[in-house]
Amino acid sequence: MTAGRRREVAGAGHVVIVGGGVIGAATACFLVNHDDFDGSVTVVERDPTYAEASTTRSVGGIRHQFSTPINVRISQFATEFVREPARYVRTRCDTAALAFVENGYLMLASPAGAETLARNVALQRGLGADVELMSAATLRRRFPWLDTADISHGAHGRRGEGWIDPHALLTLFRDAALAGGARFEKGEVTGVERRDARVVAVKLADGSDRPGDVFVNAAGPAAAALCRLADCTAPPVARRKRQVFVFHCHTAIERCPLVVDPCGVYFRPESGRFICGLSPAADEDPDCDDFDVDHDWFESRIWPALARRVPAFEAIRVTGAWAGHYAVNTFDHNAIVGRHPEVENLYLANGFSGHGLQQSPAVGRALAELIVDGRYMTLDLSEFSPGRIAGRLPLVEKNVV
Repeated sequence: MTAGRRREVAGAGHVVIVGGGVIGAATACFLVNHDDFDGSVTVVERDPTYAEASTTRSVGGIRHQFSTPINVRISQFATEFVREPARYVRTRCDTAALAFVENGYLMLASPAGAETLARNVALQRGLGADVELMSAATLRRRFPWLDTADISHGAHGRRGEGWIDPHALLTLFRDAALAGGARFEKGEVTGVERRDARVVAVKLADGSDRPGDVFVNAAGPAAAALCRLADCTAPPVARRKRQVFVFHCHTAIERCPLVVDPCGVYFRPESGRFICGLSPAADEDPDCDDFDVDHDWFESRIWPALARRVPAFEAIRVTGAWAGHYAVNTFDHNAIVGRHPEVENLYLANGFSGHGLQQSPAVGRALAELIVDGRYMTLDLSEFSPGRIAGRLPLVEKNVV
C-alpha cells in the first residue's frame, strides 16, 4: 500500500469489521486507539448477546508453550496486555477484572514425546518464556496427585501462563472501542458488493447496506462463507464443535495448572470444580453447527484418561457441560491474518483453531497497523499471510490442544 493510499484510508476512510467477537472487537479497539487513525469504525455482529459465540464459550487459556516462535511471541504479548491493558489502549479496565489465574500450563510427555517436548522448551526459553522442563521424579514431588508411571517429562509455565475470563476480555475490547467512537451494530451479512478488486459494501439481512473503504473478515467459523459472498477465494476455515465438561472432585488437588495429557485430554481448576475436554481426531471431527453435548464422549474418552492421570479423579461427579465452535484452519491450524490476495481492501483474521482469545491482543494491534500504516510496526505477523495457503506453504504448529 502506498503512502498516498495509506493516508486516504487512515484520514477519511471507514472500516467495516464483520464479526464482533474478540478478534473483531480487538481490531476495532486498536484502530480507534491508533494515533494516526482518524477514520471511523463499524462492527457488524450477528448476535450481540454473544450467547453462542466462540469467544464466550472458550476456556480462556493463555500459554507460551508453542512450537513456532511467532505463536510464542503472540501469547507473550497477550500476557503483557492482560497484566496492564491501560498501557496499550485507553481503558479503565485492569487485570483484576480479567481474572487472570497465573497457574501455568503443564504439558506432559511420554518417552516417545520427550525429545519433541525438550526441543519446544528450548525454543520457548530462548524467546524469554519462563518454562521449566521437569523429569518424572520432579513432577511427582511438585504435583504428588499426578500419576507419572508412563510419563518421561513435563513442561510447566511458571509465569505468564494461565487463564482469564473470556467475556471480560471481550468486554474490555468492546467498551474501549465504543469509547473511541466505534459503532457496534446487530446485523447478519447476506451479501457483499464488489467493484473490480475492491469491496464497496456489505449487505445485511434487513436489506440495508454498510459501505466502507476497508473491510475486515473477523467472522470466526463463518469466515469462508463471507469470502464466498465476496466472490473471492475462501480461507480453509471450518466450523468444528468442541465440548467442555465440568466436574467436582472431593479430594483436594493442590496447585493445579492446566494439565495436557499425552493423549490430548486437558483439565484445569475452575471455581472450586474442574473443567476438561478432548479434541477429536480428524476423522471424528466433521463440520458442525449444533451445540449438543455428547456425554458418552466424556464417559468413554475423557474420564478413563482423567482417572489414569490423577487417581483421585476415579471418583468424580459431572456437574455441567457446554459446547462451542472452533474456527479451524484445516490447512495448518494456524491463524490467517493479512490482506486478501485478490481483494485489495479486504483483510482476513480467521482460522485461529482455538487460539483466538489469547491471540486477539496481538492480532488486533497488528491489523490496526496494517490498515493504518500499511505494514506491521510492532510484531510482524507476515508468517500468517493468506498467501501461504495458495503457495501450499504450511506453518506447522505441533502444540495444538
